[in-house]
Amino acid sequence: MEPKPLDTKGKLYLIPTRLGDDMPLEVLPISIKKVLEQVNHYIVENEKPARRFIKKVSPSKSQRSLVINTVNKYTDISEIPSYLTPCLNGESIGLLSDAGCPGVADPGAEVVKIAHEKGIPVTPLVGPSSILLAMMSSGMNGQSFTFNGYLPIDKNERKSAIKQLEKTSFEKSQAQIFIETPYRNDKMFDDLKTILNENTRLCIACDITLTTEFIATKTVAKWKQEEVSLHKRPTIYIIQKD
Repeated sequence: MEPKPLDTKGKLYLIPTRLGDDMPLEVLPISIKKVLEQVNHYIVENEKPARRFIKKVSPSKSQRSLVINTVNKYTDISEIPSYLTPCLNGESIGLLSDAGCPGVADPGAEVVKIAHEKGIPVTPLVGPSSILLAMMSSGMNGQSFTFNGYLPIDKNERKSAIKQLEKTSFEKSQAQIFIETPYRNDKMFDDLKTILNENTRLCIACDITLTTEFIATKTVAKWKQEEVSLHKRPTIYIIQKD
């Protein structure tokens, strides 16, 4: 079957999801519900949570009607172009992450890249991004900041990375954002208190949008006086040395 002309191609909708188990429409606009009710083809990070999310937002939607492909660390990148075939034939596709915004700190970025290469219209929908929400609430430099993803696991490499981020923050007057695997959060917090300068500001943004939400920015010296448990709680870290 020949692909249809550009003006009849379906869209790739970038659909944000919840950051936790709160009610979807408390943190998501109604436009997401409308798109979910119209779209049957999906590219997702993991199928089970994607189906659960779709059912939660649109309970009346038939699960049997859904055509789902997964893109995660186990996916062969060469398979991704075929997942976008429905768009070339006039049907829209929804791209879903497990949490937050697809394409940001998320394997879905590769899908978006290929969609642009194929001339498929890409439509981002409004929804929560833990990175931006943390930055908004940190009180740090919202004019200049960098998201650095995960820091190294190796102890010496991690220490070097933290010191380099602190140095870059000072030299560029720039906020530095990073994340950690939730079960290693307490170790990360301890490392930051040990390695960073006492006057460096550190924002801990944890469980964003949930009832257990905790967001605070303090100097490292003040954090050393705090006992905060971050174990298995999704957390964003932001540092800035003035």
